[in-house]
Amino acid sequence: MKGGCLTTHVLDISSGRPAGGMKLELWRITANGTKERIRKTMTNTDGRPDAPLLEGEELTAGKYELVFAVGDYFVDLGTAAFDAGEPFLGEVPIRFGVQDPDKHYHVPLLVAPGGYSTYRGS
Repeated sequence: MKGGCLTTHVLDISSGRPAGGMKLELWRITANGTKERIRKTMTNTDGRPDAPLLEGEELTAGKYELVFAVGDYFVDLGTAAFDAGEPFLGEVPIRFGVQDPDKHYHVPLLVAPGGYSTYRGS
């Protein structure tokens, strides 16, 4: 049985708190480059979805994309950085690969109204 999983965590570094209530989607990138949405969820008050995005047999080797609704999150808070009436950041996509589905893949997002950073976490 496979033991790997995919998780994420969003931190609002402009406030120093977890980004609760942020919508996100997980997409699988197929061999021909098309995208298939496989999960739509929201972060809880700790900035994490309530469950792993994928685990066990659901997690397979391949390409994935997490899309975070950063603009909506900051607009809802009233702290969005605007450029010509639009939030500077709208959706933030992070495309990554899974080579060993038996491992834990953690994709954190550190975000502020004017920028973001990510890395492979543990």
